[in-house]
Amino acid sequence: MSRAEGVVVVGGGLAGLACAVRLHEAGRGVTVLESSGKVGGRVCSTAKRGFTIDRGFQVFLDAYPEAGKLLDLEALDLQSFRPGALIYRGGRLHRLMDVFRCPQFALSTALQPIGNLRDKLLVGKMRLQALRPSRTSPENHNDTSTESFLRSYGFSESMIDGFFRAFYGGIFLERELRTSSRMFEFTFRMFASGRAAIPARGMQEIPRQLAARLPSSAIRTDTKVACIEPGRIILADDTYLDADQVVVATDAESANRLIPGLEEPPPPWRSVTGLYYTAPFSPLGEAIIALNGEAHGLVNNVCVLSDVASDYSPDDRALISVSVLGLHEGGQIEGAVLNELRAWFGAQVDAWEHLHTDQIRRALPEQTPDAASESKKAFRSHGNVLICGDHCNSASIEGALVSGLRTADSLIASHEKSKEGPR
Repeated sequence: MSRAEGVVVVGGGLAGLACAVRLHEAGRGVTVLESSGKVGGRVCSTAKRGFTIDRGFQVFLDAYPEAGKLLDLEALDLQSFRPGALIYRGGRLHRLMDVFRCPQFALSTALQPIGNLRDKLLVGKMRLQALRPSRTSPENHNDTSTESFLRSYGFSESMIDGFFRAFYGGIFLERELRTSSRMFEFTFRMFASGRAAIPARGMQEIPRQLAARLPSSAIRTDTKVACIEPGRIILADDTYLDADQVVVATDAESANRLIPGLEEPPPPWRSVTGLYYTAPFSPLGEAIIALNGEAHGLVNNVCVLSDVASDYSPDDRALISVSVLGLHEGGQIEGAVLNELRAWFGAQVDAWEHLHTDQIRRALPEQTPDAASESKKAFRSHGNVLICGDHCNSASIEGALVSGLRTADSLIASHEKSKEGPR
């Protein structure tokens, strides 16, 4: 038996780290238990042959309000994508740009055969409404699916099928657009308010920065938890820790396994297969995402990460990220993706070399209507255990950080109230 002073946080992902940082900086003792060898959870990077490989295609939206307050964005050295996309449709790539930021593309974007002119005007209207300070907050709207929201807004089937399914397929990891419309409105506002970016040295820099704000002794990696009892954490090696308070900052599946009697059905997982290739040169030549605007095909989106952040590559070779929704095991996916992309980019694809494939079963929790409300408390309790994570708020970096911070704020407020004593 050993004693952990203060709060024990089970899970060293973004929610757990944010909770621990807020508690530590408020003067509370805190210990983070992480089952794997490093912190970060689903936001992580590895090095392979000198290339930086993020676990699946991930971006950071620099307009995230709470993330912007918590993180040192300058130290992350964020490298931004161009505000727009290339859409593969009808045998060629079509350029759709944010004409508010790239007015030189206003005419060409209007004339692209993705949707119609009315659709492009509706995007502009939705952008202006999203940025209006007096706009109606999404939590006051009826929550529905993103597809229903877009149809009710007036977008054509051509625009929904040719743009929104591919663009938000890469964000929501599903092209049916069944995700909560509140989540859609939130992410749309973030894109309109700022830019999508990646840290110059990989997404792992986000959890690494948070971990650096904690004492090294506060983080215990390779520490698996078997079960949580009132005031006690039973470890997989049959030892245990006593704690004043316990926070479970894991995914919902793990929380159900660790907390006896929780029995809350976890949301289903969305899965993705992330493939990485190297090439003698970039097929895009700019920091932009290319999307599959067709109703068929394996590929959802393509990005040349070394065009966005040159440090992702150790030399002049291009690092290409390809996202295929769902799991595709069996060793045939790498060649099938290249065959498909040959139609996009021509014979240059024959010189690409497969570098890495990630089969990510637990990539993103399902976010059905009413499951991603901004008005949520962002955490919940079961007995004397607090539960946080992006599954309690919104499945995003911002959602994970907010959940961890709100959990810590609640613990700090309770601690301060207990010190005051009865009145």
